[in-house]
Amino acid sequence: METPVCPDRTDNASPELERLVALRTQELKIALERAQSLYDQAPCGYLSLDADLRFVNLNRTLLDWLGYEREELLGQHRDLASLLEPEWVALMRVRMQNLIDTGRTDPLELEIRRKDGSRFHALCSSTAVVDEQGRFLYSNTTITDISERKAAEQRLAAHDAFLRSITDRIPTHLAYYDKDLICRFANTAHAARSGRLVGEMVGAHLSQLVDPEQLPDILPHVADALNGQKQTFESERTEADGSRSFYEIHYIPDFQLGTVEGIFIELHDITDRRRTEEFVLEANRDLEERVRERTAELFQSEQRYRLMVDAIQDHCIYFVDESGAVTEWTESAQRLHGFTRTQMIGKPYLRLLAVDNAGEDEVDPAQVLRLATAHGQWETRGWRLRDDGSRFWAHTVLTALRNEAGELQGLSCITRDMTAAKSLEDVMNDLNKELEKRVAERTQQLVAANKDLDVFSHMVSHDLRAPLRHISSFVTLLQEQLGEVNDPIAQQYLNSINKASKRMSLMIEGLLEYARLGRVAIEAQPVPLAPLLEGLISHLKQESQGRTIEWVVEDDLPVVRGDAMLLAQAFGNLLNNSVKYTRPREKAHIEIGWKINPVGGRTFYVHDNGVGFDLEKAHNLFVMFQRQHHSMDFEGTGTGLALSQRIIERHGGRIWAESAPGEGCTFYFTLPFEGPEPEMDFPKSSMADLTV
Repeated sequence: METPVCPDRTDNASPELERLVALRTQELKIALERAQSLYDQAPCGYLSLDADLRFVNLNRTLLDWLGYEREELLGQHRDLASLLEPEWVALMRVRMQNLIDTGRTDPLELEIRRKDGSRFHALCSSTAVVDEQGRFLYSNTTITDISERKAAEQRLAAHDAFLRSITDRIPTHLAYYDKDLICRFANTAHAARSGRLVGEMVGAHLSQLVDPEQLPDILPHVADALNGQKQTFESERTEADGSRSFYEIHYIPDFQLGTVEGIFIELHDITDRRRTEEFVLEANRDLEERVRERTAELFQSEQRYRLMVDAIQDHCIYFVDESGAVTEWTESAQRLHGFTRTQMIGKPYLRLLAVDNAGEDEVDPAQVLRLATAHGQWETRGWRLRDDGSRFWAHTVLTALRNEAGELQGLSCITRDMTAAKSLEDVMNDLNKELEKRVAERTQQLVAANKDLDVFSHMVSHDLRAPLRHISSFVTLLQEQLGEVNDPIAQQYLNSINKASKRMSLMIEGLLEYARLGRVAIEAQPVPLAPLLEGLISHLKQESQGRTIEWVVEDDLPVVRGDAMLLAQAFGNLLNNSVKYTRPREKAHIEIGWKINPVGGRTFYVHDNGVGFDLEKAHNLFVMFQRQHHSMDFEGTGTGLALSQRIIERHGGRIWAESAPGEGCTFYFTLPFEGPEPEMDFPKSSMADLTV
């Protein structure tokens, strides 16, 4: 039987179905819009990423945090890597791979960069979205802004670091244990005492950190502290290096809402104090013993002092008060002055002074007392009286005697009989007057001798040099007269006469210079040796062109006091000698240096590798016209060393030589040192002028 078709019913059902579908569609659309609104306006960020970290979707909240529009991240195929630093990108790729492989991953904290370049801390929690076959499609990630939390953590960490820095800088050993005796805090000093690091102590039980031998002594105090009773005691402890130390220990209960939650431990190192106390105790015992010994010694010393005071012969001692009245009169005073104790006690010491002291160095007696009181001690000389009316010349020392508080207790007077010395002094004065008279006469003689020397110098410079000039002139005329006469012997004689006259002229010049150096005044001034020697060496290099000479000059040559022209002449003579006597050497070596003289002043030296000479035969090395080599081998008149010696001696120094044949020569000379000279900036050319 066929079922009849009812077209009317079908026609009636279609509009209803469409209405229901439309209604359902509208409800789904509203629900979808609500869900999208919830998704976009959620208080946290939502993010969907594919396997390559490309954006699939983002909610409005995250876009606002980042400062982007949705099209800027989704429409241009950008990925998460553009918002992260490289190190975070590598970590996110590993995290994405774990999510693809396992479907889960742990939350991750990272920094995300905004569009304006700023960053914020975020917590990412991701889940995987897969299809019906379980294949990965994309990840859903929740982004939570934890910037405030991270900032709070950083502030808390900085605060903890600050507190840690403070506690690590104090010498006290600090620690905190909870009520289960688990270490929750220890500063560096406390950890170091146990030979551990702070990290090794935190979390460990008290029994793991304390020497087992010390636990029986510590635990009763710990128990009392956990019961709310503060504990303070001293204990000796063994350090990590095996040494022994003493500590003052405090266990302080940590009350929280009336309940002890732990204990604070403070250890103060009192090793030095204990050792000081032991030292002081031992020192006190030793001091008491010494006081007993010293008391006995003082008693014996006082006895010896009294015997000594009473026994001295040419000295006496007595005591007066601040007004000058005698308070104690000793046997020695009675023996020297003749007055008895009864005659002097309470009497002014003025009666011991002679009244005719005019012209001596003694001032008014009252003023002497004031000076001795003010300065602590005063000395006077003058005539003193004896009981029989005679007098003697005395030297008296008055010394103010004060107690520990500085209060004046009186004055001691020590008088010495200096009559014999006075007589000797008078004789010496007479002798000095006679000596002064002789010195004056000798000075006149020296002045006359100097005048004679000036006359001699004038004679040498004019009268002796005139014949030499005549000889030289006539030799020249004779040579012109002979002309081309081929007489070698006559020419040799004439050349010898000419050389001899020139040599004698040079010797006369040297003699005059030597005499002049004895009379010339030394104009002392700061002389920098470095530029002076630089000028001298430059001049010698020009004169010795074609020779190989190695000059070695120390860099730190000092500034000395002296006459610059004379010192340049002395150095020039020594350097000329070195240049001359190194001529046979293929490569000459000349060295100039200095050193501090242990007995005072500075020692300078000029060393060369020349031919040298035999010191045993050089007894007259610094005598005028004395030479160590023949004039045929080396030119010269033998005046340079003598002139140098006189210049050095005029500056208060001395000069000597060390040499051996064929081994070179070294000349040493000293110059006094009168204290450091100020650093002075001399132009390089200022000393070069001295060598011209």
